[in-house]
Amino acid sequence: MTGVRAHEVTKTFGRTRALDGVTFTSGLGVTGLLGPNGAGKTTLLRMLATVLAPDGGRIQLLGRNPQDATDRLEIRRRLGYLPQEPGFHRGFTVFEFVDYVAILKELTDRRARHDEVRRVIDAVGLREVSDRKIRALSGGMRRRVGVAQAILGEPELVVLDEPTAGLDPEQRLRFRDLVSRIGEGRAVLLSTHQTEDVAALCPHVVVVDRGRTVFDGTPSALTSTADGRVWLSPDRTPAARLAWRTAEGDVRNIGDAVPAGALAVPPTLEDAYLLLVGEAAAPEVAA
Repeated sequence: MTGVRAHEVTKTFGRTRALDGVTFTSGLGVTGLLGPNGAGKTTLLRMLATVLAPDGGRIQLLGRNPQDATDRLEIRRRLGYLPQEPGFHRGFTVFEFVDYVAILKELTDRRARHDEVRRVIDAVGLREVSDRKIRALSGGMRRRVGVAQAILGEPELVVLDEPTAGLDPEQRLRFRDLVSRIGEGRAVLLSTHQTEDVAALCPHVVVVDRGRTVFDGTPSALTSTADGRVWLSPDRTPAARLAWRTAEGDVRNIGDAVPAGALAVPPTLEDAYLLLVGEAAAPEVAA
């Protein structure tokens, strides 16, 4: 099997149940992972990157069992991973750091390795700063260095934890183009708070809340769960679970049903996501 299969995965840290039975399957293409802070997304992605082992349940990656030492080594050879907090050797230049990671990934032929390092640096738009020290880069540039090392060697499975954090709108558009190309012929897991990135990139979306899978399907199927539950009004209405004033001056309300006489409007993916996970995600989406 190509991609990821998780079944009833659990993980506990002390008294905190970070994952409580997560189940989903993803194959080729880009799968978006959504969920509010504390939902368990980063814990799940660390398991998919073979950094953590589950306490219970089963995970299969690229048809292999990451809890088996031989399979785990083979998975890591075919895996690209961008953690939420990448650890950079800040005294390295961009080229030196990506080259260092390429050596760790067993790209031993120097000429071929340097060609691959230049390829991924170009892919993330950092050619002009490849000889600059990482400590001198902006946060968005450092994020792109992290993406560059994750796609070294054309990995079959790419796991990206909040890759658009710190990117400006132009950089995010470029990133979408890059990820859409990465997702052609391989499996990509993309964790993000940006529902518009999921709507633009992901044919498959998984929503995790309080350590459990609360949705697994297509973006259009998620959006349709908010049909008849979004409306505009001059002011917030009592029936709204969440509401905010738009740039046009109307209040966009989401709730269990459109009140009589209110102006119903088509829902967005963001509306459906907010209805699914509640107010915990509202500040993140607004940000």
